[in-house]
Amino acid sequence: MKKRFLSICLLFAPGVLALGGCMVGPKYSRPETAADTPGGYFHAGAHAEDVNDFADVETWWQRFGDPVTASLVRQMLENNYDLKAAAARVMQAQAVLVEARGRRLPDVSYNIGRDRSKRSFNFGGRFAVITETWSQNISVAYILDLFGKLKRAERAAWAQMLAVEANEQALMNSMIATVIEARVDIATIGRRLAIARANTASRRDTLEIVERRYGEGLVGPVDVRLARENLEAAKALEPSIELSLIKAHHALDVLLGRRPGGSERLSETLADLPELDPVVIGVPASLLDRRPDVRVAELSLRAANEQIGVSIAQMLPSLTLTANYGANADRWRDIWEHFSETYSALFALSAPVFKGGQLRAQVDAAEARYAELAANYGGTVLTAIREVEDALVTEQMLQTQLKHTRLRFEQATAAENLSKDRYQRGVETILSVLESERRRRIAQEQLTILKGQIWTTRVNLHLALGGDWDYQEQSEG
Repeated sequence: MKKRFLSICLLFAPGVLALGGCMVGPKYSRPETAADTPGGYFHAGAHAEDVNDFADVETWWQRFGDPVTASLVRQMLENNYDLKAAAARVMQAQAVLVEARGRRLPDVSYNIGRDRSKRSFNFGGRFAVITETWSQNISVAYILDLFGKLKRAERAAWAQMLAVEANEQALMNSMIATVIEARVDIATIGRRLAIARANTASRRDTLEIVERRYGEGLVGPVDVRLARENLEAAKALEPSIELSLIKAHHALDVLLGRRPGGSERLSETLADLPELDPVVIGVPASLLDRRPDVRVAELSLRAANEQIGVSIAQMLPSLTLTANYGANADRWRDIWEHFSETYSALFALSAPVFKGGQLRAQVDAAEARYAELAANYGGTVLTAIREVEDALVTEQMLQTQLKHTRLRFEQATAAENLSKDRYQRGVETILSVLESERRRRIAQEQLTILKGQIWTTRVNLHLALGGDWDYQEQSEG
C-alpha cells in the first residue's frame, strides 16, 4: 500500500520541478533617502568599521555609568506590562509567518471511518437492510506555486514579523529612555528640594540677624517684616517641590510594574551621578539603519513590495495537485487487503476570466500602498536625521549655558555672602540681602535643572541613533 501511494505521489514530481520557482512582481530595491547623500556624517570624521556590527546595542544605557540607572532599567525590562504585551505581539507575528510558510507545503491527511446504516422497504411486507462499510484513505493536496504567490506571501509575513520585532525594540528603547528620564527627574527634583530646604535655613539665619539688629535698634520694623515674609515664601515652596517628587516616584513605580507609592524613595541626587562623556566626533548617518522605527518603515515597505507580487499572481492561473489512496470494504479486516484499494490523482487548473476589474484594482491598490510606504520611509529617515542633529546641537548649547550658569552661581553666592556681611556692619540694606539670596537660589536651581536637561538630551541622542554610537569601544570590549 505504501509503495502504491508513493508511486502516485511521484506523478506530481515532474510538474513541481518544471513549474515551480517562477515569481511575478517587482524586485525590492531600497529607495534613496537623505541619509544616502554625500557627507553622511553628523559630525566631521570617518570610521572604517561596520557600524552595524556590534553585539551590545541593546545596552546603551550602561554608557551613563550609573548603577542606580542600570538597576532600574533591569527591573523595568523584567516587569513592565507594555513590554510583555509587545513580546506577545511578536509571538503572534511569528505564528502568522509559520502559517504562511505552511501554505507552501503539501497538505497531507489520513481518514478512517465506519458507516453503518439501515434502510427499510415495503413491498407487500416490511423489510430492513443493514449495511456496514469501512473505509480509510490518505490524501495529499499540493498547490503548485506557479507564479510565486505563496512565496511572496511568506516573504511579506517574514518582513512583517521583523517589523513587529523592531517595534518591540523601539518600545523597549522608549521605555528605557522613560526610566532614565524618570531617574533624572527624581534626582533633579530631589536636588531642588534640598536647595529649597537649605534656602529656608539660610533665610531663617537671615531673619535671626535682622531680629537681633532690630532688638539693638539698628534697623526698623520693615526689615523684620521683609525677612519674615522671605522665610515664609521659602517654606511655601517646599511642599510643591515635594509633591512633584512624590509624583515622579509614582510614575517610576508604574514603569517598573510595581504598586505606586510602595517603593522606597531614591536617596541619590543628580550631583551623585557621573559626568557624561562627550559625544564622539564622526557619528555616521548609516547608524540610522539600526534605528527601530527606520527598520519598521523599510520592512513595511518590503512587505508591501511582496504584496504587489501576490496581487499580480492572483490574476494568473493556479494549479492544484491532489492524490488519494485508500481502501473501502464491508468488513474491517478487508480494508487492509489488496482487493479493496482505491486511488485517484487530480490535476485542477483554474484561472480567473472576468472579475469586473477587481483583480486589477487590487494590483493598483498594492502599488499605491507601496508608494505611500516609500514616502513614509523617506520621511522617517529625514525625521531621524533631524532628531540626531537636534540632540547634538541641544547638548552643545546646554553645555555652554551650563558653563555660564556655573559662573553666575559663583558670583551670586559671593554677592550673597558679601551683602550679609555688609548688612551686619550696617552698610547695606535688607533689600540687597534679600535680592542676593533670591539670585543665588535661582542660579543654583537653574544649575540643577540644566544638568538634568543635559542628561535628558543625551538620552534623546541615544534614542535618535537607535542605541550607542561608540561601536569601536564596544567591539574592543
